[in-house]
Amino acid sequence: MKKDLEILIVDDDSAHRVMLKKLLGGWGYRVAEADDGAVAVDAVGRRSFDLILMDIRMTKVSGIEAMEQIKKVSPAIPVIIMTAYASVETAISALKKGAYDYLTKPLDFDELQIVIERATEHSLLKKENDYLKERLGEKFDRRNMIGQSPAMVRLLETVAQVAATEATVMITGESGSGKEMIANAIHYNSNRREAPFIKINCAALTETLLESELFGHEKGSFTGADKRREGKFRQADGGSIFLDEVSEMSQAMQVKLLRVLQEREVTRVGGSEVLVVNVRVIAASNRDLKKEMEQGRFREDLFYRLNVVALNVPPLKDRKEDIPLLAQHFLKEFAAKNLKNVTDFTPAAVQKLMRYLWPGNVRELMNTVERAVVLSRKPFLDEDDLTLLTADDGNVEGQDRSETEIQSAGAKGNLPLEEVEKRSILEALHACGGNKSEAARRLGITRKTLRKKLEKYEEQKR
Repeated sequence: MKKDLEILIVDDDSAHRVMLKKLLGGWGYRVAEADDGAVAVDAVGRRSFDLILMDIRMTKVSGIEAMEQIKKVSPAIPVIIMTAYASVETAISALKKGAYDYLTKPLDFDELQIVIERATEHSLLKKENDYLKERLGEKFDRRNMIGQSPAMVRLLETVAQVAATEATVMITGESGSGKEMIANAIHYNSNRREAPFIKINCAALTETLLESELFGHEKGSFTGADKRREGKFRQADGGSIFLDEVSEMSQAMQVKLLRVLQEREVTRVGGSEVLVVNVRVIAASNRDLKKEMEQGRFREDLFYRLNVVALNVPPLKDRKEDIPLLAQHFLKEFAAKNLKNVTDFTPAAVQKLMRYLWPGNVRELMNTVERAVVLSRKPFLDEDDLTLLTADDGNVEGQDRSETEIQSAGAKGNLPLEEVEKRSILEALHACGGNKSEAARRLGITRKTLRKKLEKYEEQKR
């Protein structure tokens, strides 16, 4: 998939451009070149790139000047600044004006590869998601099921297999994770797709109302029953029924549901007529039903009737690769719905989305994007537009150090960037109790790069 991503290298040093072009080409990227900032601005105006690798000092138009102009045209393109004249002030200036990150020359190739992969992740995931749609084929209607993470790929492939059968399906997962979307995908890819698909939230109704909703009632069977009513099972005849939060059913209702599953027939409340139904049941719960069984709150026989095929929807924090794809989908949907000219996220906004732990899962992401789109006055959403996301209660993971923190680390003594970097690495290592793998993960570098840095610091001591 990397061959579908194109990187623009901007550097007036032809030898350095040639070296980078060969290196990036070897990593699987398509590469274009520009020998000056003005040439880069012109190139971006004529075509799209997935990333720009830009030198900061050039003879005509500097990297920062070019980046400022490029951001006016296409602020979503991540720009990585390269400089051999690094200082804390230069780095902060570049980041302030929209740079995704900065690297010092001579480049550390391991670090370069990590930063490029992180910066192009959004574009790559879009292309891989399109590829997944093609792979699953036109026969598989995803019904807004978006994702390219390994967990979602496995889930969707299982859904594609199960949908064509008549098996009863049990979907588990946290609230807001997308269980209903999975149920939609199962029904609309089944042989019952042209028949009704009826949904009911078992937690939203009292036991009496739930029984009436599911099985129907006769006229006069209870106060307010002024006419006969067909229940959801009869309405779904020939199709599918989705029982959301099935674990909230009372023991009495569980017995009645079990009978329907066993006998494939229902009786209206207050009636005696036995009505045969042909319905596929898809159930869902945000609870661990095995624990519910052990504690006597859910019938074992009903569990095994519902759990013929078990599907688990992973929480959003465990499939971070899907966050940019879902966010882009919601952005497009809500921009059209609210007649807003909002087309994309800046790299900083994507980073903020990726760092957040999403306790409310996909539903929370959808609400966050909708609010940002509605209140935005710009064509691109930036991190400041994502006002619902805060660092409270530990909901943000691996946050970047703020500008103030960077300045306090180096500005007082006007420390060189290398010294600030050293302090950051040693602080991370100390915070991880000496665990190099964890420190490297938090710093966003490879363990090999971290080892080289530490060896260098040891040599400097001698």
